[in-house]
Amino acid sequence: MMSTATAITGTTARIPALSRPVAVFGAIGAALLANVLVWLIGAAAGGTFEMTDAGQTASVAPGGIIVLTIVPLLIGLGAAALLSYKWVGVLRVAAVVGSVLAVGTIAMTISADFDTASTIALSVTHLTLVPALVVATEGLRRKLIEG
Repeated sequence: MMSTATAITGTTARIPALSRPVAVFGAIGAALLANVLVWLIGAAAGGTFEMTDAGQTASVAPGGIIVLTIVPLLIGLGAAALLSYKWVGVLRVAAVVGSVLAVGTIAMTISADFDTASTIALSVTHLTLVPALVVATEGLRRKLIEG
């Protein structure tokens, strides 16, 4: 009996080395583009993106989506990028902490009185921050370690 071994070569995607500005502003741009697309899909599915706050109806889209995408990423990634001048390990910490915060804050969306389509779309906008954070921090880390 003869046996044959077949070698399977897999392709793995590598996160490219990124400079600080590209990591921070690229992540913000990518997450913002993704979140506007999610908002458009949610609106097409019938989402109003309105909630009641203290008896007043308030809309969170598109302005709220834009602000709540840009500001946390700018503050968190900006701080991590600056701290990485002294401690490269902060990038891994930032990826984990930022991802946990992005996922954890979905609870606030669920507890608000949004319609179902809006709740789902807004929850997804939180999740889009995770890959943006991971790619940005790992790309910057690679740049700093590889030189």
